[in-house]
Amino acid sequence: MIDFSHKPTIEGEKVILRPFKTEEDFPYIEECLLDPEVVKLTGSSPEYNRDETIDWYNTRNKQVNRLDLAIVDKIQHILIGEAVVNLYDEKNHRMNFRILIGPKGRNRGLGTEATQLIVDYVFKNSDLNELTLGVFAFNPRAKKVYEKAGFIIDSIDKNDLEFEGEWIDSINMKLTRNNWIEKQDKKSESMRI
Repeated sequence: MIDFSHKPTIEGEKVILRPFKTEEDFPYIEECLLDPEVVKLTGSSPEYNRDETIDWYNTRNKQVNRLDLAIVDKIQHILIGEAVVNLYDEKNHRMNFRILIGPKGRNRGLGTEATQLIVDYVFKNSDLNELTLGVFAFNPRAKKVYEKAGFIIDSIDKNDLEFEGEWIDSINMKLTRNNWIEKQDKKSESMRI
């Protein structure tokens, strides 16, 4: 069983990951969710129900079997996205990871840092064996971020999403605890040199 009832605040150099403060954060998460690039890159439906979305974010901090954290830009002091660990697979003791960065947080390394922060937190504070994710082939920027964090390609789902009349592949990636430990060891080794 997994227990993410404690919602941490994780501070990096550029971002802070923290529990959602729905009233304060909602205008910013709404801007992210309605952004055409976010809709495209996440394969989301362009249909949007504001009341359902508010209800959803009001319940994020109460979830015990998943971790939903707001990504806050330390310079602007506003929410610029979210990092989520969800879909617990008890048999294989793994979970899914996803992240989204809205228009005010792009192209400054914030998503890269947020990804590394949450991956490190999960492997340091749980006994999960693996994190998995899916990224659409037309999102090479996200794929590169995931590779930096240690994710490797596991499989490809051909023609997984139809977007503007074209079929897009979904790239399935994974990061095992052992690979994460090896990456940490290499990082420590290079710091000693």
